[in-house]
Amino acid sequence: MQLTVSGKQVDLSDALRVHVSRQLETITGKYFDHALEAHVTFSRARSFFTCDINVHAARGLILRGEGEAGDAHAAFDDAAEHIAKRLRRYRRRVNEHAREVTGKAQPEMARQFVLREIYDREDGSEELVEPKINGAVPEVGPHAAVIAELQTEVETLSVSEAVMRMDLTDQPVLLFRNAGNQALNVVYRRSDRHIGWIDTRG
Repeated sequence: MQLTVSGKQVDLSDALRVHVSRQLETITGKYFDHALEAHVTFSRARSFFTCDINVHAARGLILRGEGEAGDAHAAFDDAAEHIAKRLRRYRRRVNEHAREVTGKAQPEMARQFVLREIYDREDGSEELVEPKINGAVPEVGPHAAVIAELQTEVETLSVSEAVMRMDLTDQPVLLFRNAGNQALNVVYRRSDRHIGWIDTRG
């Protein structure tokens, strides 16, 4: 497995890098012959460390985990446990995916955009506004500016497989082509933590 370990304002020791490598090899080795690549990023926020793990485990299968703790080792362990829990939950389907992926068609390609909100000021000028958790947001004229454009894959999946992929990547929404009816579908995490499913078939 090709492993990249990086830190944002964090000094990474050789012992931490070895710990990360051994743990990821152990976790992925239970489910895959070999994972393709992994990226682990450490950062520091105030008095604690955060860790973000992204593992490209097989074609079309990405695992993601986030963790935080008082030290970098514990933050990684927290993030790795999130991945391990999801893999245990989907053990049978992950194993089936690894066996069946070679016979699957290549995914369709689509464009994904990252937008930043822009609001009109009273004097007629525009202001870029970062998302706010606390505090008022201007009420006039919200629109958006494209700040990034990415390639993304639209896989042909069953609904249950789409839900598994969304959960393994810890994403709020997933667009896919329904293997049963070939229509574009969306699964998403609702605010009540249940799964929503949109089928565009008429």
